[in-house]
Amino acid sequence: MKKLKSLSILFVGLTLLTTVACSATRTQKTAGEQIDDTVTLAKVKSALIGDPVTKAYEIDVDVFRGIVQLNGFVDTPVERTAATEVSRKVAGVKDVRNNLGVKTAPNTVEQAIDDATLTANVKSALIESPDTKAHQINVDSSGGVVRLSGFVNSASSKHAATFLARGVTGVKSVRNDIDVK
Repeated sequence: MKKLKSLSILFVGLTLLTTVACSATRTQKTAGEQIDDTVTLAKVKSALIGDPVTKAYEIDVDVFRGIVQLNGFVDTPVERTAATEVSRKVAGVKDVRNNLGVKTAPNTVEQAIDDATLTANVKSALIESPDTKAHQINVDSSGGVVRLSGFVNSASSKHAATFLARGVTGVKSVRNDIDVK
């Protein structure tokens, strides 16, 4: 009888532990949500690749609990709009946040190098800071304009990213499209 009671307590304890370990928090996804978001991400990227208007290689896609972020810079307003329309049609998408900017600077080799250098410098600043989790933040640059996007755990991380990006030499302005989970 004592052994049965001990097994019952052990079973209840393991059940509670499993339930707590698999439950979602405000900032973390369950395993099922992670799988769903990964599938949705793949479907959105595939849909963008298959669309004749959008250039998928220009568009960064993030998904958190079915909310899709489209990030980066595209060539035309038509491409920006098409990316939203294509993404909304994908099964599993609850909402689309279009953070795409339209390139305004001429696409020269020098400009591309400057933008890549600026992006790398901002990413380095985010990596070096204890106030941000750089892996949660996307950085794109065009003509000195830096765009931050992604999903972070707190408003303080979002604000710290803006502050750090503004402090990087060559940054003309910062657009912070980061969402707090």
